[in-house]
Amino acid sequence: MTTPIYLGIVGVGGVGNAFLEQLGRLSSPPKLVLLARSSQTLSSSVPAYSPCIPFTNWEDSAKSTSLVKSGALPPAEIAAFLASAPGRAVLVDNTSDLALAQAYPIFLERGVSVVTPNKKGFSEDIALFNDIFSSAVKGNALVYHQCTVGGTLPVLSTLRDLIATGDEIIRIEGVLSGTLSLLLGEFMPGNGTSNARWSSLVSHAKEIGHTEPDPRDDLNGLDFARKLTIIARVIGIEVGSPGSFPVESLIPIELSSLPSSAEGIAEFMSELPKYDAKMDAAKNAAQEQGKVLRYVGSIDVRTLAIEVGLRPIEKGNPIANLQGSQIVSIYTKRYGANPLILQGGGGGGEITAMGLMADLLKVMERLK
Repeated sequence: MTTPIYLGIVGVGGVGNAFLEQLGRLSSPPKLVLLARSSQTLSSSVPAYSPCIPFTNWEDSAKSTSLVKSGALPPAEIAAFLASAPGRAVLVDNTSDLALAQAYPIFLERGVSVVTPNKKGFSEDIALFNDIFSSAVKGNALVYHQCTVGGTLPVLSTLRDLIATGDEIIRIEGVLSGTLSLLLGEFMPGNGTSNARWSSLVSHAKEIGHTEPDPRDDLNGLDFARKLTIIARVIGIEVGSPGSFPVESLIPIELSSLPSSAEGIAEFMSELPKYDAKMDAAKNAAQEQGKVLRYVGSIDVRTLAIEVGLRPIEKGNPIANLQGSQIVSIYTKRYGANPLILQGGGGGGEITAMGLMADLLKVMERLK
């Protein structure tokens, strides 16, 4: 007899809604019994955990008296609700919330598996990273977080497969920010030339939604550093935090202390053109070498050196031709001088939701 799977979803934004739509297409979907966003939680009635929440038109169904409505619930209460379901339970965390990520061990110890693109739990303090996986063992639960690095690119699963089959990873190099890949690809194309000003490119990308609401969240390199931290930990390097290795920020130091308020963002955007000369100088230096500028992260496994920042790249390198996509080159003992290369778009609501769905399907198969 197939074990029923009970699902709780936290986060119903762009990724969350795309994920719900994809869930509705499954022939044998799990039972959705909890759906939470920042100010509201919708759940099935207990102890029957019925009726289930529909994947489509769930907002209309929230008016039903047969479903339980409440405000935002603390993670411990969500964990208790899912752990008491009459079957195996899975939490899908579509947020970037640190408090929820810090509670993953609570879910896992109680047997609730976790599927998430939330990088916080896997890139904050190393103690939390270790606690997440040890709690999964204690609770006989599963953790899938493929989308924390590279979107749907199978970066983490590939690295785990290489290690499990006895290969030796020597070096990892890549571009793991679609936004910075796009900006630098337009600022300095791999083929051809561009006279675009850096500040104008950042402004345009912000206007069309290709950056975070505050572009500094892309330009500071922290998100990229989190991804590199996760990669390093997965291959066995105990990186304490994303701040424990050099990360070059593309935010002018004079503008780095502006507040994160709407006023602060507006001031940053209006002041940024004054600092275009710095990026122009880096571009000219790369041109003189016959190279192009790219924002690259690297891990040298043998020396344990990890760094993220602007680098001049040879035009024949696959990284040089990027313009919006992500790429990871994995150098190993078996692959020798020809690295294993993973490349693709990797981002956006529909694509990230697809990656989450793939992880959920793997979890469901293993929990049966």
